[in-house]
Amino acid sequence: MKKLSFALAAGAAALVTSVGAAPPAPAKTAPTFAKDVAPVLYKHCVECHRAGEFAPMPLVRYEDVRPWAKSIRERVVAREMPPWSADPRHGTFSNDPRLSELEIDTIARWVDAGAPKGDLAQLPPAPKFAEGWTIGEPDAVFTMQEEYKVPAEGTVPYLYFRIPTNLKEDRWVQAYEVRPGNRSVVHHVIANAQPGGGNLQDERTPGRVGLGGVTPNKPGVVLPKGVARLLKAGSEIVFQMHYTTNGQETTDRTSIGLIFAKEPPQKMSRGNNILNAGFLIPAGVANHEVRASRTFNEDTLLTDLTPHMHMRGKDMIYTALYPDGRSEILLAVPKWDFNWQLTYRLAEPKLLPKGTKLEVVAHYDNSKGNLFNPDPGKDVRWGDQTWEEMMIGFYTTLHEVSGAAPAPTSSDR
Repeated sequence: MKKLSFALAAGAAALVTSVGAAPPAPAKTAPTFAKDVAPVLYKHCVECHRAGEFAPMPLVRYEDVRPWAKSIRERVVAREMPPWSADPRHGTFSNDPRLSELEIDTIARWVDAGAPKGDLAQLPPAPKFAEGWTIGEPDAVFTMQEEYKVPAEGTVPYLYFRIPTNLKEDRWVQAYEVRPGNRSVVHHVIANAQPGGGNLQDERTPGRVGLGGVTPNKPGVVLPKGVARLLKAGSEIVFQMHYTTNGQETTDRTSIGLIFAKEPPQKMSRGNNILNAGFLIPAGVANHEVRASRTFNEDTLLTDLTPHMHMRGKDMIYTALYPDGRSEILLAVPKWDFNWQLTYRLAEPKLLPKGTKLEVVAHYDNSKGNLFNPDPGKDVRWGDQTWEEMMIGFYTTLHEVSGAAPAPTSSDR
């Protein structure tokens, strides 16, 4: 009787369980390229990963992406792509390209499922870009007047090229982009505008205005609406060119494209820097510190920060030391990567009250432990070439425009 009662009870329990239990959850559908992955790539990647740009392969069509699927998964999961070096604990930046956890998971699951193409009817339109430009179609393009012949071997010193604009009136520039004619030998370019006939190499040249620059992986600059830089009538553009030889004699003819503001801006953008050129990094030292600072004598609106070092660079921090005794880390780059010299654009301009000191602290690894170190047995000082070092904290500020535009100062960069 006990056995029968137990059997009946067990059967009843099984019946209740089978009737009342929720059905098993359906298997999670694998992402497809067309529906799930392409939107992520179009949003974060194809500005650089498209034909004619500096990324090593395009990532626009399924046929472009499929051979690289496993590599993309590896780099995305490791958070190495898109490149971004800012410590997330300090500052919020409007140009932060990092993928969300959902986007990373989507790409990982897509690759794990065999990278299916999906229904191409679900594929969103690919972003449209002006051919050869990341800023859009320029209103004006200025090009080196002659090609420069780059030798096959040896060290090429920094060179300066003067390009007349022949502008008859002042113009406000809202976007600018330097385009190397031959990326294989152009290490970097710095572009400035200045009155015609000015000194090519002196940063103190009166009226000099920065028009950005380019490293092998840096797109153009589009300033926010209502913000621009002033290009005076009769200005010339000066390129500071750093060429690196690659074993083959070749030529270069670099250009800069400008987009002019359609109406006078409310604010003028200016660039400047904090640097220390007097350092010496001893041979073999793994954590050498170099500092520099600037105190502002008026209220200042800060918008962008761009660290710059060479192969021995290790980390850099920008800190605001306020007049009331507070301090705030505005940007920390804990792992400097010479290959990705990024500009960090603050989500909102930061007001630095009069008397604020902006301090930049950098560390360098001149030891054998630095795999990129050109020569760990050598003391290192400031120098233009890659095997030397620099310590520059570039920054950009905003200034009110009222009535006639103020004349640029020699510190504009």
